[in-house]
Amino acid sequence: MKSQNGKDGKQIPLSLRRASRGSSFARNDKSSGREELRAERWAAGWALAGAAAWAGVAVLARMGIVRIGVIELMFLFAPLVIVPLGVELGRLRGFSSGVARELAGMAQTLQPLGAVLAVAAVCLAPGARAGFLAGGWMVVCGLMAWAGVLELGAVVLGSSAGMENLTGEVPVTPRLVTVSTEVVAVPSRLSRIAGCVGRIDLAVGGAWLVASRLGWRPMGIQEPIGLLTAVHFHFAGFATAMIAGATLRFSEARFAGRVLLLRWLQRVVVLVLGMPFLVAAGFVISPGLKMLAAMVFSASVAGLAGFVWMCAGRVEDRTARGCLRVAGGAVFVGMGLSGTYAVADFVKSEMLPIPRMASTHGVLNALGFCLLGLLGWIVESAKTLTTEGTEEHRVRPGTSAGRDLGLGK
Repeated sequence: MKSQNGKDGKQIPLSLRRASRGSSFARNDKSSGREELRAERWAAGWALAGAAAWAGVAVLARMGIVRIGVIELMFLFAPLVIVPLGVELGRLRGFSSGVARELAGMAQTLQPLGAVLAVAAVCLAPGARAGFLAGGWMVVCGLMAWAGVLELGAVVLGSSAGMENLTGEVPVTPRLVTVSTEVVAVPSRLSRIAGCVGRIDLAVGGAWLVASRLGWRPMGIQEPIGLLTAVHFHFAGFATAMIAGATLRFSEARFAGRVLLLRWLQRVVVLVLGMPFLVAAGFVISPGLKMLAAMVFSASVAGLAGFVWMCAGRVEDRTARGCLRVAGGAVFVGMGLSGTYAVADFVKSEMLPIPRMASTHGVLNALGFCLLGLLGWIVESAKTLTTEGTEEHRVRPGTSAGRDLGLGK
């Protein structure tokens, strides 16, 4: 099919327009609208219920009725609050793979049950019963991780044949439509990969929870490091990756002409995605590697926080802007503590013991950055979809995003 270009217009495949939407399918039919509303209410309702449950557990722990420590309490904030919010943000950002979308939807439905089982597993003493219950949360994490793997395959392959094999759906034949020379920005591959890596992080965190509750010591790692690894991959892995992907996608749309700025953000996102695995490997391989990886990760998250703060100035919704600004500000204190702990741990100093880090850095990261960062991008994404019907933003020809669509040289 030949494309006909007007003097002031370009023809681009309709499939590219769909790629920039919160879903790969049209959202303008009534049944789809009802499903969207039902999914949003489900996520919001269970996140609120999870927050109330977590507060109740915290009060019971403070009273000594539930015998869990601050590390266990910080972990429970993930399945009860952070994961449902992160899953919802991923749903709003959409999927290229239909199977991945179905798996993520299944995980979102099972998340409340998995969270209850995770609470029960943490409250029990390590052993077979606690490990079995923790396996319920691992099922949710596994579904999300498998969705991430399939979505990653769809993103990397990027071809019609690859999409058909991964999704089980016949790809839509591209149809050309004429649009203005300012066209929709297709989300970059990296912004979509970030969400995939975040979902895979959940499986690693869920597996370490099971090992911790069973009382296992993989590779000789003692508690509380095993449980802290589960915490690490839920917050520093999953939540931070979802925030990074949303930040990059927003920046590519609103700062399309600032190529150097976007390149720096892309580098930061790559570090944010990779460093959690390197930090975890440092516990097994080398204390020096652990310290170096922790320092680089702290710096990269601080850099991401700077971009979140900058993006907040371009967000129209006041609630989203406030959440993102506070999230960005909280990181600098929390990451400063993280870097200090990495050095203190390397030199065998007791200046920042693990319980104090959990009650300071852990709280700032969980409540300040992860919670408010996810909420901010959820509000922004939902508002964009509601007011515009899509997540389309315009870019100018000649920019990196414009060149991806064949605009400019």
